[in-house]
Amino acid sequence: MAVARTRSVTLVGVTGRTVEVEADVGNGMAGIHLIGLPDTALSEARERVRSAVVNSRYPWPDARITVSLFPASLPKRGSQFDLAIAVAILGAAGFVPAERVAGPFFLGELGLDGRLRPVRGVLPAVLGAAEHPEVTVVVPAANAAEAALVPDVKVVPVADLRQLVEWLRRGDDPPRHPVQDAPSPPRSAAVPTVDLADVVGQPVARRALEVCAAGNHNLWMLGPPGTGKTLLAERLPTLLPRLHLDHALEVTAIHSVAGVLPPDSPTIDRPPFVSPHHTATAAAIIGGGSTVVRPGAVSLAHRGVLFMDEAPEFPRHVLDSLRQPLESGKVTVARSAGSVTFPARFILVLAANPCPCAQPQDQSGGCQCTPTLRRRYLGRLSGPLLDRIDMKVTVARSSRRELMADRQFVETSATVAARVLLARERAAARFDGTPWRTNAEIPSSALHTRFRPSEAAMKPITTCLDSGTLSARGLDRVVRVAWTLTDLAGKDRPDEAETSAALALWLGMSG
Repeated sequence: MAVARTRSVTLVGVTGRTVEVEADVGNGMAGIHLIGLPDTALSEARERVRSAVVNSRYPWPDARITVSLFPASLPKRGSQFDLAIAVAILGAAGFVPAERVAGPFFLGELGLDGRLRPVRGVLPAVLGAAEHPEVTVVVPAANAAEAALVPDVKVVPVADLRQLVEWLRRGDDPPRHPVQDAPSPPRSAAVPTVDLADVVGQPVARRALEVCAAGNHNLWMLGPPGTGKTLLAERLPTLLPRLHLDHALEVTAIHSVAGVLPPDSPTIDRPPFVSPHHTATAAAIIGGGSTVVRPGAVSLAHRGVLFMDEAPEFPRHVLDSLRQPLESGKVTVARSAGSVTFPARFILVLAANPCPCAQPQDQSGGCQCTPTLRRRYLGRLSGPLLDRIDMKVTVARSSRRELMADRQFVETSATVAARVLLARERAAARFDGTPWRTNAEIPSSALHTRFRPSEAAMKPITTCLDSGTLSARGLDRVVRVAWTLTDLAGKDRPDEAETSAALALWLGMSG
């Protein structure tokens, strides 16, 4: 009897870490022992692996079996180690050549009958394995399309343990699968079914949405029910360009880890739209979990839109928990077992009614809320949170005449998206040689040196800064929006018109 080694991958957040799986079949009381900080699901792999091997018509070693997962100090979670444990044991027992199992990575959960079941997080796991040269990764057939998205990796899809073992024993060509060849261009299941032309009577809000999409800016809409706040937010993703390949892989990896990746689409190449209910907990928004830390809504909205309708109804501590990801573009979830960091760079869209009753505040007397009650209601949105909102728009009810007049000015999402794409291309050309792609990503240091507008253009902003109506953080956000307005206008640098318009959007005076 001997020792056989193979490799698998464990996930820390959305990062794959290589795990070496060693199996020793030797003298001693028959049994299988797992060491290397396995969790409950991994500890149960002993019974799944034994049943899968026996039901695949291979003899089970009547000896003491020790399986070690290295590095031993790294916690291992999940059932994706089943396949690696099985082939390591079969290699140590001499049923398959030990040298054949040493190189590939093995991922997959085994059924009791030997079938290979799909697992979460295959894409980030394969990305982690791809850090090694000339990698071969064995995955369940159901995960093959997702794994094949990673370039320069040989993906071997298998349906069951017996198919894999026979391939390892023969040493011939691996099992064939349609997606084993070079992956096709990314597809998306999220085909837009809504259009910006559906929203009539809100020209200022539509313009704010265009600016929001062009520069990745955050937006707050305040207005009574029925004015189109939700309609506007739902149409924001239709204005955003498709994700670049690296961003698409990021988003797909997060959704794969969360277990919400659409089964009919191997990748997500459209900006996601996430709209949690106001009863969602902080863990649901930020991410968390008692044993396995899962990404929350802010990470599921990465490179897309996070829409929080009825924002004042969310608990205040949940709203304030958004402040860190809005600044850093990532969120860190700390637990006793360690800290996990998820990417979380999204466009935040808040919508709020003016008061709790949400009745019209007109001469009909529908709203009975006092000014104090209204202030207390909107005061649930803290000052530091609103300071991180680039644009604030008041959405009012439109009369029949205003609705009829605005119909001739509405534009389709495709028309506005074309202008957004041109503005983003201008910004990308300006940021050539930097890690930034949109105006919202410009750091404060660069904003006040290389990208600072002229003193004449800054005059409206510095006046508000001197009077105390604008904070230093608000100053940065106004300048970023001014650059986006400049890109949409096709200009080289912002002038007073752009900075004044950006200041009005930040102060909420454009509605």
